[in-house]
Amino acid sequence: MRRSPIRPLAALTAVSALLLTGCGTQTASDARTADARADAPVAAGKELTLRAQKFMKLTEVHEQTGMTLLEGPVFDERGRLIVVDVTAPEGEPKVMSVDVEKKKSRPLHTEGQAAYTSAQFSPHDGRLYLSDFAHGEIVSLAPDGSDRRTFFSGEVEGAVMNPDDIAFDEKGNLYISDSRGLTDGESTGRVVRISRDGEQADVLAGDLAAPNGISFDADYRGLWFSELTENRISYLGLDDEGAVTSRHTAIRVDGGIAQTDSIAVDADGNLYQGLHGRPAMAVYAPTGERLATVELRGATKGLESATNVAITPGGTKAYMTVSGPAGGHLYTFDALAEGTRQSNGG
Repeated sequence: MRRSPIRPLAALTAVSALLLTGCGTQTASDARTADARADAPVAAGKELTLRAQKFMKLTEVHEQTGMTLLEGPVFDERGRLIVVDVTAPEGEPKVMSVDVEKKKSRPLHTEGQAAYTSAQFSPHDGRLYLSDFAHGEIVSLAPDGSDRRTFFSGEVEGAVMNPDDIAFDEKGNLYISDSRGLTDGESTGRVVRISRDGEQADVLAGDLAAPNGISFDADYRGLWFSELTENRISYLGLDDEGAVTSRHTAIRVDGGIAQTDSIAVDADGNLYQGLHGRPAMAVYAPTGERLATVELRGATKGLESATNVAITPGGTKAYMTVSGPAGGHLYTFDALAEGTRQSNGG
């Protein structure tokens, strides 16, 4: 999630207080053929351009907070897409459930002044876990949006978190990008591991520049994480107990005015890097090669960020969250490989 030159800091502060022709003749058959060609991958050297089609509009800009910012997204066991709106005020949908077959959404959770920046289902207890950036908490809900519980709050090694994105290992332990240091420009961000019972919290990496996206690789051997204010993606090697065995900068993202947001990983290990400041995603091979750019098809006025993506489990249809003054939208495109847990939420 992000909005402003360094993410939606002002907006999140406000949320804490109140808590995106043609001419000539053409037959219907020609139009369908043109549409199909427009949606197909377009080669640009070795790199592809993947065209994302508008799927549906979910939200308008909120009068109280002055913006809307969609995040998540994650599929539940029923195949419905769960999406959060970071800047939704109390009483408006903070968590939504989208029936992608019927293109209909309904509120799942509206209470409180939290700024939820990510959503993930735990493989341990099946509950929906949300990071509350504004209050430094991790909370959980029953799959139907009821039974809100505080899973973790307080300090981690002497400092309260600004939790952004979440990744689960196969045992249900949480790995969190802690975006501390956003207000003073210092690199004080961290990657934090919290045991599945919420009793133990440890810093795995520190001195980071506003870490944002976080996801396991395809084999759960390590973590990818992005740093918003450095436009880089790093890799943490992990052992079977979740302890760090290695750390290095893996990919430097040429984003121009855009910055690195959330990360998803498909079944082939490819990274889908969301961009704040541009409604697009960059796709990389695990070896670091830039494979593709996901671009919106059609007009993009009023759309500023493509924060995250969920790829259908076992399929390749991807749903990308895109936001800006024009509202919060879902766009779809064909991913390069099938979806897994690592490409479902974050």
